[in-house]
Amino acid sequence: MIIRRRISTTLIPPLNQLFRRLHTLPNPNPIFSDYNNFSDAESSNNYHAYLSLLQSFVSRKAIGPGKQLHARLLLSNLGLDTVLATKLVNLYSVCNHLPYAHSLFDRIPKGNIFLWNILIRGYAWNGPFESAVSLYYQMLDHGLLPDNFTFPFVLKACSALSDIDNGREIHKLAVLTRWELDVFVAAGLIDMYSKCSSVIDARRLFDRILNRDVVLWNSMIAAYSQNGHPSEALSLFRKMALEGLKPSVATLVTVISASADAADLLRGREIHGFSWRMGFSSADKVNTALVDMYAKSGLVWLARVLFEKLVEKRVVSWNAMISGYAMHGHADEALALFDKLRKEAILLPDNITFVGVLSACSRAGLLHEGRRFFDSMLQDFSINPTVQHYTCMIDLLGHAGRLEEAHRLIKEMPMKPDSGVWGALLNGCKIHGDIELGEKALRELIELEPDDAGNYVILSNIYCQTRNWEEAAKIRKRMTDKGLKKAIACSWIEVKNKHHAFLVGDLSHPQSKEIYGELEILEGLMQQAGYVPDTMPVFHNVSDDEKRNMVRSHSERLAIAFGLISTPPGTKLMVKKNIRVCEDCHVAIKFISQIVNREIIIRDVNRYHHFKGGHCSCLDYW
Repeated sequence: MIIRRRISTTLIPPLNQLFRRLHTLPNPNPIFSDYNNFSDAESSNNYHAYLSLLQSFVSRKAIGPGKQLHARLLLSNLGLDTVLATKLVNLYSVCNHLPYAHSLFDRIPKGNIFLWNILIRGYAWNGPFESAVSLYYQMLDHGLLPDNFTFPFVLKACSALSDIDNGREIHKLAVLTRWELDVFVAAGLIDMYSKCSSVIDARRLFDRILNRDVVLWNSMIAAYSQNGHPSEALSLFRKMALEGLKPSVATLVTVISASADAADLLRGREIHGFSWRMGFSSADKVNTALVDMYAKSGLVWLARVLFEKLVEKRVVSWNAMISGYAMHGHADEALALFDKLRKEAILLPDNITFVGVLSACSRAGLLHEGRRFFDSMLQDFSINPTVQHYTCMIDLLGHAGRLEEAHRLIKEMPMKPDSGVWGALLNGCKIHGDIELGEKALRELIELEPDDAGNYVILSNIYCQTRNWEEAAKIRKRMTDKGLKKAIACSWIEVKNKHHAFLVGDLSHPQSKEIYGELEILEGLMQQAGYVPDTMPVFHNVSDDEKRNMVRSHSERLAIAFGLISTPPGTKLMVKKNIRVCEDCHVAIKFISQIVNREIIIRDVNRYHHFKGGHCSCLDYW
C-alpha cells in the first residue's frame, strides 16, 4: 500500500518566545564563542557569518549553540530565511531533533530538492521510517522529482520497513528518471530488495549495471549472505576478486560471515589468507569476523588465539567468542569468559552477550546458572529479555524436564511467543514424551508456521516413542494432505579440498562398496566392545531387523566411513549434518572414536559434538 498521507507533527512552541531571553542567559559553551562577535543582523557580513556558523554547527552536531543562533535569527527576522532555515533543518536532522526540523520545514518555501532530501534522510536514519516514505510522496505532489540523493534515503526507509510495495513504486520512478543505474541508487535498491527477501530482483538489477564499484558488490554479496545463500555470496566474492577489485573491510566481514554460516572452513581459510595479503591483518573488524568464523567452523581454539590478539576487543568480539564456546558445549569456558568481560573489560555486556551465555547454560544443562543469568539481565544490567532469551530459557527448562515451568514462562512473556519459543517447548516434549503439552505446542506452531513440515515430524516422533502408531500415521497423512515433506537427512565431509555428500542408505558414491565394507567391519568391532543398536530413533512400524538396517546406513555414518578409508590414521574428521544427530548414531560414533583412535567432530543443526576416546563433549546432553 502506497503511503501518501502527510505525517502529523507536534509543533514546537514559538521559537521567538522560547529563546527571547537569549541575552540574559550565560554562555557556557565555548563552541559558540564566535557568535558573540555578531550584533548587527542586517549586515551582509553577518549574514554570511551566520551561514558559516551554521555549517560549522552541522559538521560538529552542535545542537545547543545551533538553537541559540536560531533564536538570534528569529529575533532578527531572519528565522524563516530560506537559505538559513534550510541549514537549520539540516542541523536539527543530523542531531536527531526531527520535530524541530519538521516544524521549521513546514514554515518555509519548499521548492528546493535539497531541503526535502535533508528531512527524508533524517527520518530514514532515525525513524519513524514511514515519515520518510510519506515525505517522498509529498515531494512528488509538490512537483519535484527525486534525485540520486533522494532515492537512497527513501529506499533505506523502505528497507527498514521491509516495504517492497513502495520499494517497487520507487524503483519504477528511478527507471523513468534514469537514476536506476547510478551506483548509489542501485545499491539502495539492492539493499531494499534484500531486506524484503527478494534476492532474485536484487541480482537482476546488479547484472544490468556495467560499471560496478565496491559498494555495489558489497550490497549484492550482503544480499546473498543475509538471505541464507552463503555459497552464492562466496561465489560472487570470488568473481569480484577475479575482476581485480580490492575488497573493503565491509566486504571481508560479509564473506567471512558467509563462510561461518556455511561452515566452510576451507573457504574461510582462503579468505583469511587473502585478507592478510591485501593488508587487512590488523583490521579488528575483520579479525573479529574470523573469530566468529573459526568458532562456527569447529576450530574454537584458533578463534581464541585470534581473540586474544585483537588490539581492541569490542562487545561484538566478546560475544563471538562466548557464542563460539556455547556452540561447542564448552559452557565453563563461555561463563569464565563472561566473568572476565565483567571484571577486566571497560565494557558492559549487551543482549547478544546474554544470548550466548544462556545458550551455553542450555547446552550444558546448567539450570541454576541459567536462571541466575536470566534474572541478572534486568536486575544488574537493565537489559529487558527479548524473545531470544526466552527461547534459550524454554530450551533449558525443556531439556531439564521442567516442561510445566517452561509453559508457565511462555504465558508470562511480555511479547507474543514466536516459533522458536514453541519449537523449543515441542522439542522438550519430544525428549520427555509429553504428548499432551506437545500437541498444544504444535497447534501454536501450525498457526505461526503452517507449512513447516518439521513441526509435524516432531509430534509424529513423540507418538512413535510411545508406540502410538495410529496417531503417528494420522500426523503423516495430514502432512501428505498439505503437501508437506520431511527434510531429507544429509551429511557432508571434506576430504582433500573436495566435499562429499551422503543421504541415508546412499549408494551413489563411487566408493560405496568400500564405504559399506568399512561400516561392516566397524559394526563387528563395536559389538565386541558392547554396542547394542538403539532402534528407538527409527519412527516406523517395521521389524527390529529392518530398523537396525536403517540406522546402520544413516548419512553421518556413511560420511565417517568414507573419511576413515580416505585419510591417514589419526586424522581428525569433521562431518556436517543438516538435522539433529540421532541417539543411536551418537552412541555409535562414541564407540567408533575409541576403536579407530580418532577425534570425530559432528556439527548438526543445533551444536558441535566432539567425539574422542569413546566420549562426547556434550556429555550426552543435547
